[in-house]
Amino acid sequence: MPETTVVSIRPSSVADVPLILSFIRGLAEYERLAHAVVATEDILRVSLFGPHPSAEVVIAEVDGNAAGFALFFHNFSTFIGKPGIYLEDLFVLPEMRGRGIGKALLQHLASLAVKRDCGRLEWAVLHWNEPAIGFYGSLGAVAMTEWNVYRLAGEALMRLSGNGRDLEETRPATD
Repeated sequence: MPETTVVSIRPSSVADVPLILSFIRGLAEYERLAHAVVATEDILRVSLFGPHPSAEVVIAEVDGNAAGFALFFHNFSTFIGKPGIYLEDLFVLPEMRGRGIGKALLQHLASLAVKRDCGRLEWAVLHWNEPAIGFYGSLGAVAMTEWNVYRLAGEALMRLSGNGRDLEETRPATD
């Protein structure tokens, strides 16, 4: 990172929702998944800043200008009996890459994980994203090659859920 680059990391606020959505769209373009973005400002406002936030976002700035973001949430490891931080998205504007911004975001998340007594920080990376894979390896991250990620979404999720009928059976009584 050039000595003149000073990266600051700050928590996001509801005023950052348009910026967060623009970063999400930029990441989706880079990952060749722009067609998959259905998030809107309204959805993000509720999901990130509503009564039950689902995730947190930090913004990286250089000279007061937004340069990137990280969106993350807590998960839990039953084996170690502690929470972890799952990094869902990390994105740095193309013109700002190579200046240590991605590393600063990851260092910030690692620091949060330690402060919050988390057992680990983890994320996924696309198989073809060799620059990211190399970068993560240089930080000491290890690929979890023995695990496969599975996902239920859309119709498959609705079908398995029984359209919510099964949920009533598993909820604890509120009496």
